[in-house]
Amino acid sequence: MRNKIFAATNVFVLLVFSQPLAAQEAADVPRYKDPKLTVGQRVNDLVSRMTLQEKISQLGHTADAIPRLGIPEYNWWNEGLHGVARAGVATVFPQAIGTAATFDEPLVHQAAEVISTEFRANYLRSLRPDGSSDWYRGLTVWSPNINIFRDPRWGRGQETYGEDPFLTSRLASAFITGLQGADSRYLKTLATSKHFAVHSGPESTRHSADIHPTPHDLEDTYLPAFRATVIEARAGSVMCAYNSLNGQPACANSTLIEDRLRRDWKFQGYIVSDCGAINDVFAGHHFANSLREAVAASLKTGTDLICGNPATRVREDRDAALKAVQQGLLPEAILDRAMRRLFTARFRLGLFDPPSLVPFSKISASEIDTEQHRQLALQVSRESLVLLKNKNKILPLKNSYDTIAVIGPDADSVDALVGNYNGTPSHPVTVLAGIRDRFPHSKVIYAAGSDLVASASIPDSPSLQEALEAARAADVVILALGLSPNIEGEEMKVDAEGFAGGDRTSLDLPRPQQQLLEAIHVLGKPMVLVLMNGSALAVNWADENVPAILETWYPGGQGGTAIAEAIAGDFSPAGRLPVTFYKSAEQLPAFDDYSMANRTYRYFSGEPLYPFGYGLSFTSFAYSNAKLDHKKVAANRSVTVSVEVTNTGTMPGDEVVQLYLSHPGVPGTPLRALQGFERIHLDPAAKKVVLFTLRDRSLSIVEESGKRRIVRGDVDVWIGGGQPVVPARLPQTSGAHTRFTVTSEAALPE
Repeated sequence: MRNKIFAATNVFVLLVFSQPLAAQEAADVPRYKDPKLTVGQRVNDLVSRMTLQEKISQLGHTADAIPRLGIPEYNWWNEGLHGVARAGVATVFPQAIGTAATFDEPLVHQAAEVISTEFRANYLRSLRPDGSSDWYRGLTVWSPNINIFRDPRWGRGQETYGEDPFLTSRLASAFITGLQGADSRYLKTLATSKHFAVHSGPESTRHSADIHPTPHDLEDTYLPAFRATVIEARAGSVMCAYNSLNGQPACANSTLIEDRLRRDWKFQGYIVSDCGAINDVFAGHHFANSLREAVAASLKTGTDLICGNPATRVREDRDAALKAVQQGLLPEAILDRAMRRLFTARFRLGLFDPPSLVPFSKISASEIDTEQHRQLALQVSRESLVLLKNKNKILPLKNSYDTIAVIGPDADSVDALVGNYNGTPSHPVTVLAGIRDRFPHSKVIYAAGSDLVASASIPDSPSLQEALEAARAADVVILALGLSPNIEGEEMKVDAEGFAGGDRTSLDLPRPQQQLLEAIHVLGKPMVLVLMNGSALAVNWADENVPAILETWYPGGQGGTAIAEAIAGDFSPAGRLPVTFYKSAEQLPAFDDYSMANRTYRYFSGEPLYPFGYGLSFTSFAYSNAKLDHKKVAANRSVTVSVEVTNTGTMPGDEVVQLYLSHPGVPGTPLRALQGFERIHLDPAAKKVVLFTLRDRSLSIVEESGKRRIVRGDVDVWIGGGQPVVPARLPQTSGAHTRFTVTSEAALPE
């Protein structure tokens, strides 16, 4: 198979490079075919040779072949949220929200490197003899989704890294650099930060919503992760969103694209529209009077590539673009600019160079979904698990139970492993399978117990009776309850209580599952609740009545193994919540209110069920000797904070060290804000000194006007295993406090 792949690739290379040489002297080879020239020189030469019709043919996510120039067809649309998606078998890592719960930047980078390898392997395996690629088999990856998960009702929040802009910035940057690789000349794959900007629900109005965040919220919450992925991680692409921002659709928004992205952040890559978003400029937002005006407005503002959905939209968008040029609405020079950006990406991926020059051309299909890759996915799953409750230390299961009942609609569900925007795991391990494998000497009995959702009560349903019978026969009950990508996600048709259009109207556990939980509890059996979901659940009753609760998200293809190992005590869970678990949606402002007031841990003034950054352990840790290298810090200097962390328990374990800052007395600043984190591993009695260096943006605040500044005054520092303030009913977080003073002021660039 490998020889066939390279044979097909070499046929294309010979077509592109050898045939012109046979007809003319080597000195006459077009400059764009000369790998010794810079990418800029080659791209400029290529675009100068293209006709208007040929340029138009490149505007859609399916770019046509141009045989006379040796340009093969290319499909730009590829999904890689937590593994190669929609392209068959692949290693499936935990859903993005679960990956965020690891708080492990190096591990996220490592996972992205594996995903990138599988993208290259899949691309080479599927490459046609003429060099063209199929849908979902290319190298331009439309990931990560770095929108802020500002409201748990949003069905797509599972695709994000949670509610905090700092955590999102760090994990997204690690993911992007892992995808794009470290080669100085070629990109391994090309990453896309999406959706720019302020796109976070509701799904039902996303094609027409005009959002008006305050300048403060825009700078403080919605844009930092995009800035970081562009400036620090150097993402090759950005996807503009469906919504409008302050009266301009995101894909034709001069403030977002021209001012922030291109001018302030010096972004040099290409911008792709969300699929169908250019049509929304006309039909959804009525910003333009026709599709051709919408195309013209978007391209002139700086959008370069039009994703059309469904496929027929590609032709309509191209026809509109051609008419826009012919009618003088769209200068051809704007098309040239888009072509330069798009072909720069393809050249940087090595798609026009001999395989011998591209270091990733030897990746074979045998590197897809390997055992080594699945082991890494298992490690990410282990690190993503968050222990929410462990009354009387029921976990790990120390006793030898003769019979274990595994109950719940998510217990034997592959869907609950993989989330959305997913690949197909070759060896999926459900919760049921994981328990059976990890407890081979116990009898394991299973019953679904209920549907995920229902519109009527189920007190006498056969499914519930079967579950009660299983529970009565068992010595311990493991309940796998929660949600599913079949009921929460992108613009879905879900007709069920508590759900609307893929979003949720309630944060509660769906009613049939709540009834199942309460019915099992009456039996008085030891119980472990395993939550599987992409967004926060208000499990208030369970928090009061169930002794152990383990949050597992959509844990990936190997998730059942990780869950069973955690329950058995093979490792100590150390994941942390990347979102606030509220007690009820009633604690929140309206879903379509994009103000950050009383949202997320940074501004929420109420008592949460479980706070951001929270997570328990099977061991314990102590913090001591918090130190600063400077007690007084000038605006142009940095300050280093150190703390000693000791494993004071009897079991080896990970600890997520978190640093929070607050600016007492400065109006409009967060109650506290994460500005550092590191996941460490310590054996019993072992110690480690953890260092954080704070500088410029970490020390800054955002004024009401949206300007970012470093201001004079005291700054409180908390370093611990979670936030400094948690509800009194929860185990209190170990940590240390210190304070420094900023002695001067400075304005920071946007």
